[in-house]
Amino acid sequence: MKKLFALSLLTVAAGAAQSQTINIICSVQAEWCNMISTVYAKTTGTKVNVTMKGSGEALAQIIAEKDNPKTDIWFGGTGDPHLAAAEQNLTMEYKSPAMGQLHSWAQQQAEQSKFKTVGIYSGPLGFGYNTELLAKKKLPAPKAWADLVKPEYKGDIQVANPGSSGTAYTMVATLVQLMGEDKAFDYMKALHKNISQYTRSGTGPIKSAARGETAVSISFVHDGVGEKMAGFPIETVTPSDGTGAEIGSMSIIKGTRNLEAAKKFYEWALTPGAQEMAVAAKQFQVPSNKSAKNDARIPDFKKIKFINYDYAKYGSSAERRRLIAKWEKEVNSLPR
Repeated sequence: MKKLFALSLLTVAAGAAQSQTINIICSVQAEWCNMISTVYAKTTGTKVNVTMKGSGEALAQIIAEKDNPKTDIWFGGTGDPHLAAAEQNLTMEYKSPAMGQLHSWAQQQAEQSKFKTVGIYSGPLGFGYNTELLAKKKLPAPKAWADLVKPEYKGDIQVANPGSSGTAYTMVATLVQLMGEDKAFDYMKALHKNISQYTRSGTGPIKSAARGETAVSISFVHDGVGEKMAGFPIETVTPSDGTGAEIGSMSIIKGTRNLEAAKKFYEWALTPGAQEMAVAAKQFQVPSNKSAKNDARIPDFKKIKFINYDYAKYGSSAERRRLIAKWEKEVNSLPR
């Protein structure tokens, strides 16, 4: 009888584990979103519901749902919107036992947010360019920010819209810190004349460059590796005059209805094994867990000139809103 009772308890416990559900907003590339959700569902028996959105759009959804959250975890996307969400009390404090296993930049992201978000990867901002299209147009490969405002690139550059894309907001914040705000906006006005399209997603421009729909993109350079692996004539470069880097982040949504499931996924996502899945999904950011293997195709941070990016300031919701509004008013409203 005791054995039967114990067995029934195990059956109930197993059933409870099987019936767990987690709802994720995923702001990395689709291949990675699909891989982590599939692997996690198969290995844990958890039902995983995934919505894919750029980090700007993800933040907008989380704000809209704050009184009735439909999301448990926000996975990936640039860290600035995650910090803004933390500041607005949209995400909950959670200090992972794995925190000590992470690189200092990932821990700093957690500390700045009072442990309402954590860094899960990092990657530098730069340019992607289609080698065949540049050769056909007899254009040089861009090497510095100043190159992109040259008249010969008119209509040949794509970047995302900073209102919907964390990649593009990282560009705005990087330029402001690199040049000073007035000069940065003068630069973006000049750049505007050469832009053919502002995409919704940060990965859109480099996909367009890879496929010959534009010659140059402003993108995170790790997004170019997978396109090159797929056979497209794409190369990437980080600007010689300095650039910023994203700290891709992860947050648990305040008011989640599936808190235990969210914590379990959070812990899993910080493990070396989970982070190494990025490469299998052709994603080449630097993983935040120090024990995760760094693939040779991941950009070498030691060879890149980085600015001292102020994540706390430019991740604040007020500063982010102000800069995006200023960009809309002073840059995006201009004719091309």
